[in-house]
Amino acid sequence: MSEENKRFNEQDEVETNNDNTIEGQTGAIDFAKNNQDETSLNSYNNAQDNEDEEAHNDSVQTAAGQASAPQRAGAGGWIASAILLVALLIVSIKAFSTDGGLNGEVGSVNGVAISQSDLYDTLVKGGNGESALDGLITYELVNQEAQKQGITVSDADLDRELDVIKKSMGSEEAFQQALDQYKMTVDDLHADLLEQAQLRKLLSSQINITDEDVQNYYDQNKASFSTEEQVRASHILVATKEEADAIEKQLKEGADFAALAKEKSLDTGSKENGGDLDFFSKGSMVAEFEDAAFSLKVGEVSEPVKSDYGYHIIKVTDRKEASSPTLEEKKEEITDTLTSQKIYELSSTLIQDLRSQAKIVNNFTEATAAPADSTSDAATATDAASGSDAAATTSN
Repeated sequence: MSEENKRFNEQDEVETNNDNTIEGQTGAIDFAKNNQDETSLNSYNNAQDNEDEEAHNDSVQTAAGQASAPQRAGAGGWIASAILLVALLIVSIKAFSTDGGLNGEVGSVNGVAISQSDLYDTLVKGGNGESALDGLITYELVNQEAQKQGITVSDADLDRELDVIKKSMGSEEAFQQALDQYKMTVDDLHADLLEQAQLRKLLSSQINITDEDVQNYYDQNKASFSTEEQVRASHILVATKEEADAIEKQLKEGADFAALAKEKSLDTGSKENGGDLDFFSKGSMVAEFEDAAFSLKVGEVSEPVKSDYGYHIIKVTDRKEASSPTLEEKKEEITDTLTSQKIYELSSTLIQDLRSQAKIVNNFTEATAAPADSTSDAATATDAASGSDAAATTSN
């Protein structure tokens, strides 16, 4: 791809990176796993930095009018299909109750009921039918085993699990962005954090991360721990040289950069933040923008810089020098990562054992499979959505 056609951000790359995930720890990691890499601590360093850079720089692509709708038109039918199927599942859940409410049971574990309302809440948060119920069954199995072994979980334990997730995602900001993406709050993670803390305590006697384990992991992933030089910059994007010259003149006369960005910038993604694009490394921006930004000292403002997107006035607000963290600096993070991976491996066996010994009732599959008309309607709706997807793709 030529430099002049290089975008400030390729959103598809962000989505691809986010899909490069481990299968999680369990519970709360269902939330974090879409932002974590199985074989390295990239989420602690370059990979997360790159994702953050791309996400922030998406605003420049948007401002430049690089509309992604034609490229993504085919996704509309798939999304419509998914939404419709979730809606049908919710209707199916309500069908359990004779009064149309959510007071009935969709299953039980050793006689402990799983309510329709619990399943409904899970679906609303983005779960899907049978797998959502399966997750609730697993949660109840783990909870019962923890009670059986006298295991309790304190607020400090929950805070630790939350910290593990935040570290795995690279920063508090990345964590908050993920919450926003999934329309969740920290409170929504409580049950998952509880399950994860219980699993950690149930399996702790089987986990022993040695110094040699940490050293080996560090050696194998040392290159990924290093970070390149980065700058943090804000910009004001306008269409013409005359507009850029006028803004440059105002800035020299003492005008506030952030205020002008909010008022004048065409970059709708960054203007509300005063033009802030956060930190980025070389290779993230088009050449003209990048060369200007990296040539500035902190606090300096560029002359108008022309790119395919228009004219930019750039202000560098911070810098990070290239760094290579030591083993000691990464030891705690590596230990947490290896521990979480081990918990995931061992929890699979534990949960299988608990399932084999438990009396589990799952009413959801039977109840939703029974009405043939509903199944037919869902299939028809899915086919129709898929057809519109294909039509949209063909038309584009």
